Amino acid sequence: MTSGHGHRIVVVKGDGIGPELVDAALLVLGAAQEALGFRLEIDLREGGAGYYEKSGASLAPETFEAIKAADAALKGPVGLPGVRLPDGTEAGLLGGVLRIGLDAYANLRPVRLLPGVEAPLKAKAGEIDYVIVRENTEGLYLSRGKGIGTSEAMADTLLVTRKGVARIARYAFELARRRNRARQVTCVDKANVLASLAFFRRVFDEIGEAYPDVRREHLYADAAAQALVLEPQRFDVLVMENFLGDILSDLGGATVGGIGLCPSGNIGDRHAYFEPIHGSAPDIAGQDKANPISQILSAALMLEHLGERAAAELIRRAVDAALAQRKLVLGRHGQPEGGTRRAAAILAAAVRELAPR
Repeated sequence: MTSGHGHRIVVVKGDGIGPELVDAALLVLGAAQEALGFRLEIDLREGGAGYYEKSGASLAPETFEAIKAADAALKGPVGLPGVRLPDGTEAGLLGGVLRIGLDAYANLRPVRLLPGVEAPLKAKAGEIDYVIVRENTEGLYLSRGKGIGTSEAMADTLLVTRKGVARIARYAFELARRRNRARQVTCVDKANVLASLAFFRRVFDEIGEAYPDVRREHLYADAAAQALVLEPQRFDVLVMENFLGDILSDLGGATVGGIGLCPSGNIGDRHAYFEPIHGSAPDIAGQDKANPISQILSAALMLEHLGERAAAELIRRAVDAALAQRKLVLGRHGQPEGGTRRAAAILAAAVRELAPR
């Protein structure tokens, strides 16, 4: 059921509500370890906007090296509105540092309607269950910090390469096989307008030829945005360029009750880190109001990546059960009734209760 050995994990608590969420996830991970007998060796490190204010860097070089040497990393949300770089953009963000530095090219963003959650769509728990696979190292966001222009005009470049598209497409097809649901991959693009995304589609189709057991389909990004609202049940795995994936995964999160319920993983061939997809919400930091589910489900994704699939499934079942039985109730703005710490305690108890005897 488990690997039977330890895993070295670097943990960065982040900014705002990050420390509260990470503490909640560590509590639930502790319950899973007790129940199933595997070990996580936790290496706590600093990073983010708070660390930038102290040091002038979002992450220490030795912390980056520790993440590279670890089996995986778990981080809370980072960034604070008032902490800025000289060009006016946010300082302390880790996305570019980690995604590019670790070559974590696959950004997994599962979208699943959980039991007991008030969602704006007419759907039952489990009916909405798909994964957006967002290419993480190329696309429009590769232009971060490299825009060219004057006081009158600015330009950013959207770049995709054959290597980049091929490996993210291959990842999406392999994921559809592992999920073994509809065995379908949807390529989302604007191939009708942009040559770069027509190229993305062409390479996607080339890779798809090696997966005759997985159905391929194509959707333009605007049509996909509509379909994710009108018929989300039709989707299994969707793959797309970085910028499009950023937007559509947040749209998908909104349809299942908010991005506070959505985990993510950033995975490469050698390194991986896991985090919620939302921000650090400094307006409620330290008030015991934040919803820890996104962070806890990100920890479950991490366990799955580490080969601890039984533990990952146990945590997901615990979340589902606590919500379905209304032991954990999400109130206004998706905040857990009774607070963050109480929610974490309920979920840890649910892990223990559902664990095999």
